[in-house]
Amino acid sequence: MSTREVLRFGDVRRLLIAGGVLTTGVSLQAAALGLQAFRITHHPADLGWIGLCEFLPVALLVLVTGTVADRFNRKVVALIAIGGEAASSLALMLYALTDPTEVWPLFVIAFVYGIARSFLAPATRTMPPMVAPDGGIPKVVAMNSATWTGSTILGPVLSGLLYAIAPWVAYLVSTALMVGAGALFAALRFIRPPDPKLSGNRPTFRSAVEGLVFIRRTPILLAAISLDLFAVLFGGAVALLPAIAQDRLGVGELGYGWLRAAPGIGAASMALFLAFRPMQRHVGRVLLLAVLVFGASTVVLGLTRSYILAFASLVVLAGADMVSVFVRGSIVPLVTPDEKRGRVLAVENVFIGGSNELGAFESGIVAQAVGTPATVIGGGVATIAIVGLWWIGFPSLRKVDRLSDLGH
Repeated sequence: MSTREVLRFGDVRRLLIAGGVLTTGVSLQAAALGLQAFRITHHPADLGWIGLCEFLPVALLVLVTGTVADRFNRKVVALIAIGGEAASSLALMLYALTDPTEVWPLFVIAFVYGIARSFLAPATRTMPPMVAPDGGIPKVVAMNSATWTGSTILGPVLSGLLYAIAPWVAYLVSTALMVGAGALFAALRFIRPPDPKLSGNRPTFRSAVEGLVFIRRTPILLAAISLDLFAVLFGGAVALLPAIAQDRLGVGELGYGWLRAAPGIGAASMALFLAFRPMQRHVGRVLLLAVLVFGASTVVLGLTRSYILAFASLVVLAGADMVSVFVRGSIVPLVTPDEKRGRVLAVENVFIGGSNELGAFESGIVAQAVGTPATVIGGGVATIAIVGLWWIGFPSLRKVDRLSDLGH
């Protein structure tokens, strides 16, 4: 099916809009939170501690969140989780109104946000196949990625503008966007709801770990997910952007906001390209080469003191990362049965989504010890090395030719 044909389905459009509004609010909050924490202490390590606080709930609850997404109404789960995220943003707004001088309350709120997000990710990421028409899953995945990345442009730009007015204003708008997204998700209808028999099954530890078992027994999934895990873990330069913007590039809130938006520009451009011109051949090799470009661009970001070159490197690295997101986002629903998608995506969320925060923690702590430039450059070099290892160690991934050849 063509992209235009897929967009004729109303619930596809509703899902894209809901996801876009939610991501705008979340990315607005994330950009403001990082900047506020760094402005309070001027310690890069605090950026890392925020990442760790957001990661821990995702890792600790992985066996619970995936099972919840598979056993209960995914829309209800998503709405409750969005409510938790909105409450976290509201708490940040109230704390910002006190003209804070301590950073630890931000860590507590980030932990609560991480709990909500750990339930939200497996519930919402199972939805594209549930609204996609027959033959339209890759198109919906690509458009969902484009919407997500477009929102990661708008959110940080808004953050820079609103933070310049007052930090609490940024959090207020973030809260409003999250609440609006919840209303949009509530209106969704699924053409492929999960098997109702699943909700009657009693959850067991064995069923909870099926996501891990399925990934381990499916080489193509294990290779794709683990590649992104290590690439994101070592290439967590975006978490250090508050320090890079102030200490390396010498820019203020607006410059930081656009710098934080640069990855969204690169990712959205690539996602739009893939939506209308999807990859046809050599998918596995393209994925590995894209991660190689991601690592090389990270090295450039760590070396430069030029705002323009830093901006360009962020655009390129995010565009390369979007290729990885698209390929992995297509592989998972194509090779995973629907009754296991929630648990598989919960595990993937730890490996990929959670590794963003774990990578932020690693980058923040290392930057405090050896400096921001060395941390960013070292992460890029490590990512390049990972690509070489995966090229040799996972031939099943390298040899993937067409996405249409995959299936369960």
